Amino acid sequence: MASHQLQMQRWELKYIVPGHTAQAIRQYCSSYLDLDDFGRGKPHNSYPINSLYLDSDGLTLYWHTINGNKNRFKLRLRFYENDPESAVFFEIKRRVNDAILKQRGGVRRKAVDYILDGHLPKPEHLLKHGNAKEHVALQRFCAMMKFYQAKPKALVQYLREAWVSPHDNSLRVTFDRNVTIAPEKSRRLVPVANKPKIVFGDEVIVELKFTGRFPEWLREMVRVFGLTRTTAAKYADGIALVGEGRFLGSFRVTSRQVDEDEPDDSEAEQEHTQVITKANA
Repeated sequence: MASHQLQMQRWELKYIVPGHTAQAIRQYCSSYLDLDDFGRGKPHNSYPINSLYLDSDGLTLYWHTINGNKNRFKLRLRFYENDPESAVFFEIKRRVNDAILKQRGGVRRKAVDYILDGHLPKPEHLLKHGNAKEHVALQRFCAMMKFYQAKPKALVQYLREAWVSPHDNSLRVTFDRNVTIAPEKSRRLVPVANKPKIVFGDEVIVELKFTGRFPEWLREMVRVFGLTRTTAAKYADGIALVGEGRFLGSFRVTSRQVDEDEPDDSEAEQEHTQVITKANA
């Protein structure tokens, strides 16, 4: 995944819809937008997104979302490929009302442990040498991680289909499917979680992301399909579904562990796992 620039303020509106509605919305959007290059030639025009979320042992950042704090944020590591040479992006995603501000810095995967140990990244760790904005984003991430004593807590995975403006980066419409969450307290960036839980069932999260003016054709799309805005917070909704107790506290995992007292994955969850596995292959 080549896009790793600092993303400035944008607006983000979310909707949860059935699969058939998502297909109709895609058809509508295709008249105005182009398919993202990362989805071209892939099954369902989608690519996998893997996010390792960090939080305090008491899940402070989770509770900020649940309580609706005005200036809440998330700390996460995002990766797209199961490759030891691939990039990892340290992200701070802030929400202020409907506005989203994201700071993002990309590093080489071998630097992840060093940074999570509390060290500031070295120049050779950066994907782009001399990129001051990304270096500042990484420094800010480290400072916030230290302040909240944040550690890996959960792995969120899903498939994303994205449609983008043919003119610039001012507008994106994304469709997120097969959203799953699993406790993950290790630093391993695994392509498939251990016993993931489906967060939104077979429904699709549609996100309208734009800077500047809200296009009239999007406004008409919302009206035509009767879309109702929602939060659809993958990390917070996932924890609430599974139960906070599964994510509290901290321990270091050095090999894959399976909870013997947990029931096996349901058939639907096994199917979702297979989809994510194929996408990450």
